Amino acid sequence: MSSELTPSDAVFHFDKGRPGFEDMGKPNGATRWLESDVRSALGYQSDATFSKAIHRAKQTCLSMGIACEDHFHRQADGTHLLTRFGCYLVAMNGDTKKPQVAAAQAYFAAIAETFQDRLEHSQAIERVMIRDEVTDEQKSLASTAKRHGVQRYSFFLNQGYLGMHNMSLDRLSRYKGIDDKESLIDRMDKTELAAHLFRITQTELKIKNESIRGQTRLEKAARDVGLKVRHTVIELSGTAPEDLAIAPHIGEVKKKIKGTNKKLASLDKPKRPKK
Repeated sequence: MSSELTPSDAVFHFDKGRPGFEDMGKPNGATRWLESDVRSALGYQSDATFSKAIHRAKQTCLSMGIACEDHFHRQADGTHLLTRFGCYLVAMNGDTKKPQVAAAQAYFAAIAETFQDRLEHSQAIERVMIRDEVTDEQKSLASTAKRHGVQRYSFFLNQGYLGMHNMSLDRLSRYKGIDDKESLIDRMDKTELAAHLFRITQTELKIKNESIRGQTRLEKAARDVGLKVRHTVIELSGTAPEDLAIAPHIGEVKKKIKGTNKKLASLDKPKRPKK
């Protein structure tokens, strides 16, 4: 991929018969795109369906510590004006079964070049989103477990790992070669994170539905759910959870996404008149 690629070199038409993406932008200091233009260009017929992509894109901003209002400016009619980075996030959170979304992802990946290709862009954003969901659900599970009688939370936590990975968290970290200063969950790839998210939510659901109480019974519930998730992962992927490859630290991934923000923003800065 050439590092010299610019928007003017890659005027992209999301759909035949429509203006190119660059032509849709509304110059006003920095270029912005109407939400309705982006929705139509990405092949969405329903505002309700498209709003899910907008919501996930805004959640990505929050996950990155980036102010949503900087990229999704709400107008009087309730719709948004999007920056180029906002359009990028919507595309990366869009439905890739739509050819326009897949093409848009490739387009943004080509001009950003922060990751190798469009798949790496979209997977990085998914991974950041899932990592944040795992954090939130872990807090919810911890709260539920303690209300139901867990006194030694680390023991309860380990049982989930023993069920899913057939080893304790400490041993699993060593097995995967994770440095003591790093958190294992920050090095899990999207597949493993999603499996843990499912394990955590289903453990909490089981505790609530079955009114499980007491340290011993709660530990058993955590291990039982972990074991079922383990069997599912092996059945579907052919790989045991502990043998799933580690990924770059989530902090590095966030840094690259922020780099994409800076790269795309630089393309739309107002040009100073030549003296």
